[in-house]
Amino acid sequence: METPSKQQIRQDARRRRSCFVESLPPVALRLAFHAPPAPLMRLIAPASCVALYMPVGSEAPADNFAAPLADAGKSLCLPCIEDNMKDMLFRQWTPGEELVLGQMGVSEPPPTGPAVIPDAIFAPLVAFDRALNRLGQGGGHYDRVFVRFSHALRIGIAWSAQERDDLVLDPWDVPLHAIVTEREYMEGQTDQ
Repeated sequence: METPSKQQIRQDARRRRSCFVESLPPVALRLAFHAPPAPLMRLIAPASCVALYMPVGSEAPADNFAAPLADAGKSLCLPCIEDNMKDMLFRQWTPGEELVLGQMGVSEPPPTGPAVIPDAIFAPLVAFDRALNRLGQGGGHYDRVFVRFSHALRIGIAWSAQERDDLVLDPWDVPLHAIVTEREYMEGQTDQ
């Protein structure tokens, strides 16, 4: 059997993710990711600034963690794509503050907001595996961010249906420190 390409895996993973989310009852959607699990809160306890993201389509809703993290004293930020859609930076954000539509069609803080350096970065996933490897959208934004902010914890948030055992990895792919789904929390080695 031929090994699928990253593009084929992404296409299949997106389809499976969408079907899974569409199959969930409305109450399950409202309750999913309502609060970070206790082991995750212990992992990010030293972090002062946490990067979340605003979900697009059927992505897992990292923004649901905003209020509990803010209540725990964390400052928050969201990713912004700049420089002809190559570089991603993070701008400070407080839940409830107005967002604008960014270059990639994702809600983000306005360009006048202060840029910050996160200590923990929640990243969206197209797919993941048990070794905490992540398959992203394909633009390499988070790969570059993980190199630039190598001190920061790398945390994936995904629906359980996004787990796979056939990810194709490149030399620059680095595993996450943790992944949280609506069903479980997985933690790997931290290199901090």
